[in-house]
Amino acid sequence: MTDASLPLAGDFPPASHADWLALVEKALDGAPFDKKLVARTLDGIAIQPLYTREHWPAEGDPSGMPGAMPFTRGGRPLAQAMSGWDIRQPHANPDVAATQAAMDDDLDNGVTSLLLRLDAAGRAGLDADDPAAADLFGEGGLSLSSVAEMDALLSGVDLTSVPLAFDAGAQAPTLAAMTVALWCQRGVKEEQARGAFNIDPLGTLATAGRLPADLDTTLGRMAAIARNAATTFPKGAVTAVGVDTAPYYNAGASEAQDLACAMATGVAYLRALEAGGLSLDDASRQIAFTVSLGTDQLLSIAKLRAARLMWARITEACGVGEPARAARIHAVTATRVLTRRDPWVNLLRGTISCFSAAVGGADGITVPPHDAALGLPTRFSRRIARNTQLILQEESQLNRVIDPAGGSWALEHLTEDLAGAAWTLFQAIEADGGMARALESGRIAEQIAEVREARRKDIAKRKAPITGVSEFAKLDEQAPELAALDLSALRAAAGTRLATTRASATADPGALGATATPADLATAAIKGATLGALAQATTDGTGTTVAPLPPHSLAEDFEALRDAADAHLTATGARPRVFLANLGPIAHHTARATYAANLFAAGGIESLTNEGFRDADACAAAFKDSGAGAAVLCSSDKVYDDLAEATARALKAAGCRVVLLAGRPGDKQDAYTAAGIDRFIYMGCDVLGTLRGLHADLGVTSR
Repeated sequence: MTDASLPLAGDFPPASHADWLALVEKALDGAPFDKKLVARTLDGIAIQPLYTREHWPAEGDPSGMPGAMPFTRGGRPLAQAMSGWDIRQPHANPDVAATQAAMDDDLDNGVTSLLLRLDAAGRAGLDADDPAAADLFGEGGLSLSSVAEMDALLSGVDLTSVPLAFDAGAQAPTLAAMTVALWCQRGVKEEQARGAFNIDPLGTLATAGRLPADLDTTLGRMAAIARNAATTFPKGAVTAVGVDTAPYYNAGASEAQDLACAMATGVAYLRALEAGGLSLDDASRQIAFTVSLGTDQLLSIAKLRAARLMWARITEACGVGEPARAARIHAVTATRVLTRRDPWVNLLRGTISCFSAAVGGADGITVPPHDAALGLPTRFSRRIARNTQLILQEESQLNRVIDPAGGSWALEHLTEDLAGAAWTLFQAIEADGGMARALESGRIAEQIAEVREARRKDIAKRKAPITGVSEFAKLDEQAPELAALDLSALRAAAGTRLATTRASATADPGALGATATPADLATAAIKGATLGALAQATTDGTGTTVAPLPPHSLAEDFEALRDAADAHLTATGARPRVFLANLGPIAHHTARATYAANLFAAGGIESLTNEGFRDADACAAAFKDSGAGAAVLCSSDKVYDDLAEATARALKAAGCRVVLLAGRPGDKQDAYTAAGIDRFIYMGCDVLGTLRGLHADLGVTSR
């Protein structure tokens, strides 16, 4: 034993970033460093392959300490180290009994708050039994038409300990009044209430394209509810206002665009709340952010850190006191990354986004069940979704280290770059009149559409692959079982409950008017006024309309091909097929045959394989017997030189409608084309365009 230290690097000369770069350029052998090793996001942010101390600001750590300006490292000194993050599970099943059982199951097994999502009827301000709600009942959420229904739904939930959060669109103010009424009815004390009403008029406008009242009136009503919440419920335990980035992110926004929209929305709400009589500190505390995350781990971590940094700088400039500058952030796995095909892979997507949210310091996290893109989740899928969070928190203990990303040169640099890019976009929105004006003019929609189109091109070429859909698709996959519903029976039952409620109601919603206070609405709700009656009483008949931002999933183009191929199978009894014209020994054709089969499966096309052919005539004869309508030549460039042209001619003579070749044609493209080869597939080709063309060639009808 010795006390002497071992200088492990003592025998090696010190190496600088410049030394490393010289070695890399030598290894690249003339290939451009920026093109080969530097990745770029859709916001134009360069991500270097290596970060060192040279990328750290000379003046020191710009991120500060957790719980202090600029809050990059977290809004509280201890962050989630003591109690972990809030595990919030969404519920949207209109079957009351099923939802009650699901909530009980969640709360008994680790979930700490509930998110209730209102159906399309409720969002439209309609009671379940309203004739206009016939096609809207149960669509996208659960039905809550009265306080009595809320009370029954939440009969097994202790409202003094379980926070409630809502996703109610334009009727968030109405649902807020009903929630306050329920708390009063249940005897929940003001200091015991916990919840997030998530009133988000601009987000609703972006999603639905319409508000039931003009924007100024809507913002004024939001401010009144926030003022009531700030004065009634201590320590910000109940927040009235939500800024949800989902409308922008699910429409295709980049990370910087998403942050810019969130900050511009937050500023608009700060102004409205201040105009409504709140102090800036109270106004800031009444705003909670819900941030959608994708599956890019580094970007997602940086996104949450950049959001806190940006909001802290904005509120500082507005004169908000330091403690109130810390953004409350709930992170959600974005619906745009969830796939309908091979939904089991969504388990991994949820895990990645949850990991990123935890490391990025989210106050709460929602991981949707893996089958959420298909329909209502099952008990199994909900269990896996919550256990994803529990494993990362209880077993991996991600919450135990405060800001584990802090000090990482790569993540600190990316946080600053992302915040800078988002700040530029945020300033542009503000300079043009703010978020409402950006939605009304369509400028935000145009900018998001540009980014989405660039991403679609990357997805089409599999530069941005989607596992299980555009890559490694499984044609014989079995879809998971989903919860089945009888919406007619559920709506009839809801109508019966509403009839009982109305029979005992003592409220006169018609007397409320547009100037009704939050207390007036809550009182009317306690006296039996239904959601539809409250919504009607507070609608001024003017409304605000814009062109809504349509949601898109990343996988939708490829999934449309799979849908069309499945319909072809149903109609004809067989999938569209491509014959793998494998040429030469197996060692020559295996790699490209595997690549081709993987590519075709992404379009729902079956590949018919074989052990290979030594000559063109044998290949053409096997093709004719296969019944396929197309063929792809698969082999090495050496074998192509000998057999490709002759085989293509033979295939065409045998009735092959389209011949493809796996590999780049290089300087032989003209000769190959003249021989009858119609298309070429290779790494970086337009896979989506190729598959669409094959569908047309094989008689598959687009959907």
